[in-house]
Amino acid sequence: MLRWSRQLDYGKPAPDFVLPDTDGTMRPLREFAAPALLVAFICNHCPVVLHMIDGLSAFAREYRPLGVEVVAISSNWPDEFPEDDYPHMQAFARERNLPFPYLHDESQDVALAYNAICTPDFFLYGPDRRLFYAGQFCASRPRLPHPPVPGAPPQRTDVAVTGEDMRRAADALLAGAPAPQPQVPSAGCSIKWRPGKDPSWG
Repeated sequence: MLRWSRQLDYGKPAPDFVLPDTDGTMRPLREFAAPALLVAFICNHCPVVLHMIDGLSAFAREYRPLGVEVVAISSNWPDEFPEDDYPHMQAFARERNLPFPYLHDESQDVALAYNAICTPDFFLYGPDRRLFYAGQFCASRPRLPHPPVPGAPPQRTDVAVTGEDMRRAADALLAGAPAPQPQVPSAGCSIKWRPGKDPSWG
């Protein structure tokens, strides 16, 4: 099911976490000390994630020297899509040569704390780790079988993945400028919640 990011909590601090990466190393939020931090909720199977993952990797490589760290988190319960489980996450990170940590939120508590709802869902934080930007990576989308969502922004299937919106936000943050407006919500597959965990907004 196609979902739109909730775009909540602007100005609020990043919720804390300690999660394992695909090497099994526990990675706490405090470890990421760059001036800016992009937390991206992704998964292995979502066609929207697969469409933009190389662009996200390019962004991470380009902006790391400028002061932006990227960390990706998968919170999907894998019953419906077994390719989202931890061993497949390990293979995905290795095969895609991801230039950022890919963390496993098995309990889904971190997704709940961040108010994540879809994959991909993006949260960009400044040096004070307060939420600066929570919009789309860019307007490019794969062709999906879903019908248009009433009232939603148009989805561009005819443009390349550039990360234009995220680059504009990161550039503003690094320059000490206000966050760009409007912030168009991200769109993608719904997070797959474990039984009994599904939030009212999930």
